Amino acid sequence: MTPAAPGLSLLVLALAAIAAGLALRRTLLWRAGRAAKVDWARGLLALPKRYLVDVHHIVGRDPYAARMHALTAGGLLGGSALALLGLIPPLGASRLFWALIALAFGVAFAGGYMVGRRRLPTRPARLSGGRFQRLPFFLAAYSGGAFLVALDAALGGKLWPLGWLGLGLAAVGGLLLVLQIDKGPMRHAFAGAAHLVAHPRPGRFNGERATALMPLDLDAPRLGVATPSDFAFNRLIGFDACIQCGRCETACPAFAAGQPLNPKRLIQDLAAAIQPNASNAAYTGSPYPQARDVAGVGGPELPLIGAGAMIHPDTLWSCTTCRACVEECPMMIEHVDAIVDLRRFQTLELGALPVKAAPPLAELRYADEPGGRPLKARTDFAAGLTLPLISAKGHADVLLWLGEGAYELRYGRTLRALVTLLHKAGVDFAVLGEEERDCGDLARRLGDEATFQRLARDNIATLSRYSFARILTADPHALHALRNEYAPFGGDYEVVHHTAFLDELVAAGRLGVGALGETRVTYHDPCYLGRYNGEIDAPRRLLDRLGLQRLEMERSGKRSMCCGGGGGAPVSDIEGERRIPDLRMGQAAVTGASIVAVACPQCSAMLEGVTGERPQVNDIAELVLMAVEAAGTTAAPQPRVPA
Repeated sequence: MTPAAPGLSLLVLALAAIAAGLALRRTLLWRAGRAAKVDWARGLLALPKRYLVDVHHIVGRDPYAARMHALTAGGLLGGSALALLGLIPPLGASRLFWALIALAFGVAFAGGYMVGRRRLPTRPARLSGGRFQRLPFFLAAYSGGAFLVALDAALGGKLWPLGWLGLGLAAVGGLLLVLQIDKGPMRHAFAGAAHLVAHPRPGRFNGERATALMPLDLDAPRLGVATPSDFAFNRLIGFDACIQCGRCETACPAFAAGQPLNPKRLIQDLAAAIQPNASNAAYTGSPYPQARDVAGVGGPELPLIGAGAMIHPDTLWSCTTCRACVEECPMMIEHVDAIVDLRRFQTLELGALPVKAAPPLAELRYADEPGGRPLKARTDFAAGLTLPLISAKGHADVLLWLGEGAYELRYGRTLRALVTLLHKAGVDFAVLGEEERDCGDLARRLGDEATFQRLARDNIATLSRYSFARILTADPHALHALRNEYAPFGGDYEVVHHTAFLDELVAAGRLGVGALGETRVTYHDPCYLGRYNGEIDAPRRLLDRLGLQRLEMERSGKRSMCCGGGGGAPVSDIEGERRIPDLRMGQAAVTGASIVAVACPQCSAMLEGVTGERPQVNDIAELVLMAVEAAGTTAAPQPRVPA
């Protein structure tokens, strides 16, 4: 065995020591964050599963990236760990052992080649450049050099000149790799592991949707997040875990529409601001579209938002809170939580809202309804229909939650169809009538946690006076609030979406449906139903029962594109180059469908607002009513579509 072999083992030991020092320096920056409850023992025990199963389940959506990552990470970690064990005399003297090390580093070299092939000669727009662009060369030098050393040792020193050359290459490449831990791509390697251990939403690794916003302590000295130190320390770890793969950027509807939001850039700005005398100058990925001018400076105790800070306010208010970024992130970073925390400070402490968002919030605070309309007018849509009040009955099997859209003519048609279907199926249902306040979704997404909590408690108090088995709603935003976000305040309800409920009724034979012919339909998944609550099957089953020819858009299910109607975006109204609903309707048109089926009042309003030639927009309840009416005729009527 050539002396280069033990030299490699010592090199790995030295590199590990340097890496530990740099990692410790970064870890000390995380201590600036607030305390957070973390089950370290459980997190550490779960790390292998979280990394090998949960993370790679998302990484695997891009098969090339999955193979690249498995070869690179597996080869580097395996080869380096085995090389360290080479310091143990019996192992270090074994040629077979060194052959195994050569194999591991050969695998890493193959992975490094794949990294380079993906970036060179032309780097995809979603990938960051700079240090990331040099990474393939560092990987090649370290893994290739270590491979030569191990191969020489496996052959008994017959290639000793190559062994020494390899040791030099490994030393240079390894040192350059390790130096990337502080501010470069390799920071993701150790911060990612720490993030998976201390994840702020550990339930996500156990199959939970875990999408409800966490309540804000309204008695805290500061409401929301103004500086990096206001984030919990494990949130800061999450920002550092970002590998800048750009998947969130590709999925973001605001980015696609040319609004000043890029989730990847946002996370990198938050990560950069953790350190003293911070600057955003090192970022080499896609910028914010139509980027507003900011100073681009920060620090642990300096403001994050503002023209003189790191992030412009328009970036915050461009977000639709659709969670597409979170769904696509292989490191399971919580972008939306960070955005809402930042909004909370802007709204509650500074009153710094977009101009058009202030009036709806003011109406919510004083009228319990963002349009300032009388609560008793919520049932006006049902003129001519029987709409039982639970205050008169005291009990109903189903409490129908009408939602904010009940005031709007378009959503009123959906509710009329739903109420008609409930009567036809003989469902024992009732509504709150003027006792129904807004659910608080808009207030919470705009950062007004105080108004949300008041509305939640008032609604819970009202609901506690009546007896019902389930709450039914056609509004996914109300469903999410009632099902997931009222629980911390004492509201524990079984809440069902109208598509799932109608699917139950049709399956049980309580609604007889006739086929609607071969009309082609594509279903648009509402973000707050699909991504937030995991309900993607019931609407599709229901459409299939109607005999329609169902076509899928390229982005569907939990990976569906947002319509642009969530997160307060319609009232924030941040200017972009295009409109999000126009982009989504374009995706629907590509399928060749003549109808876009929807299941959310926001989606109905946004997609019906698209001008020009387009498919017709129908709520699924409307289509079901057509099919029920068709069941009583000899010839099934075709849904009316534009000429």
